[in-house]
Amino acid sequence: MLSLALSKAGYHVWTAGSGDEALKVLSESEPMDVCLTDVRMPGMDGLALIEQGLATVASPPTFVAMSAYGDEQLALEALRRGAFDYLSKPFETTDLQMRLRLLVERRRVARGAEAQAATSSAGASSQSVGGLEDVISASDSMQAVFRTVRKVASFPSTVLLTGETGTGKERIATAIHAEGKRCARPFVAINCAAIPATLLESELFGHVRGAFTDANADRPGLFETAHEGTLFLDEVAELPTTLQAKLLRALVEREIRRVGDTVSRSVDVRVVAATSRDLEAMVQAGEFREDLFYRLNVVSIHLPPLRDRPADIAVLAEHFVARIGQRLGFSAPSISTEALALLQSYPWPGNVRELENAIERALVLSEASGRITVADLDDRFDGEPPSDASAELGTDDLNIKAVLPRVEADLIRRALEKTGGNRTKAAQVLGISPRALLYKLKDHGIS
Repeated sequence: MLSLALSKAGYHVWTAGSGDEALKVLSESEPMDVCLTDVRMPGMDGLALIEQGLATVASPPTFVAMSAYGDEQLALEALRRGAFDYLSKPFETTDLQMRLRLLVERRRVARGAEAQAATSSAGASSQSVGGLEDVISASDSMQAVFRTVRKVASFPSTVLLTGETGTGKERIATAIHAEGKRCARPFVAINCAAIPATLLESELFGHVRGAFTDANADRPGLFETAHEGTLFLDEVAELPTTLQAKLLRALVEREIRRVGDTVSRSVDVRVVAATSRDLEAMVQAGEFREDLFYRLNVVSIHLPPLRDRPADIAVLAEHFVARIGQRLGFSAPSISTEALALLQSYPWPGNVRELENAIERALVLSEASGRITVADLDDRFDGEPPSDASAELGTDDLNIKAVLPRVEADLIRRALEKTGGNRTKAAQVLGISPRALLYKLKDHGIS
């Protein structure tokens, strides 16, 4: 499944069924950028693969370990053996892809002057592939977002992107980078909710040898990797309180200090942060630093949910049909008028991301014709009005801040009911991280 998803994302993927087979592939094939390995495998396990791969492969890749049986100790052991990162199952493919982009960018930066020139060339061209022209929209509200992006792109000011999960915050962050003066430099993204709190500080700021158990070498953090470029902090509301203070210092002083180091290092980084939570409410509740909120909120851009911009549903659906259909091998993919009408009547709680996934599913089920009909859509598009808190609102319930918590709580309860109380699966249904769901359960008093 990962091979399929990463291949569709543009990666050239090799697979191996065991650690011994993987070591042979790494030794005999062209140099790899990243090796993603499970820990428990027949024969040579993942930890041994990492250790032997680093010792015997001429040009070893960056190793990322993953396991469904892990804890903090296993993560530290993987790092001690030489892994750069550790993923605890289950994880979202989007989170993995974000980390892979980061790792590939790190290797690109580390290759020296010639590779840096290649990076600059790739970055310069990214203005044409990652700018606003690649963000599909026909709605007035998104056009207003585009105008703001064009105004702020050339300035180093910090930008805070807000909006529900799946509205395209990372795409807008990429556009801010691509439209600005830093487009030839690295764009580095990190999901603050996807990395264990114990590893996040080292990930952001780096560490020196001996900083903690099994820190066997100096390692730069993301701030240094993104020097003169853009650092995108997705789900910034999930930062632990201790890291909030260190992030504030990095933004104010424009310098960072690696974990275990006594020397500060200057960094020139434009920070774009994003969150699906209400940071102002978190500040009032004492869960987020007020001074950091104001430092991040220099320029605020809110991305409206898809249900509030119905004009975008049709253009996005047709865009996804064409793009995904071509990727799946259909010669002339299309969607019927009746199917499109059903899509336009749906409230899209998962926003653009949910729409994209729905289109791909429908194309796969379209009997190899590549034409989506009503029969290819799943049960959520049955034409019935959604049964949620919004249906119970009165005509005077027009205050968004007052109403949204009720709607959000209702969606969370429905997701928990659908998944039999499994919080990890409920988080996947809702399109948020398990940690974010825990916060929301606490906020709404849901047991």
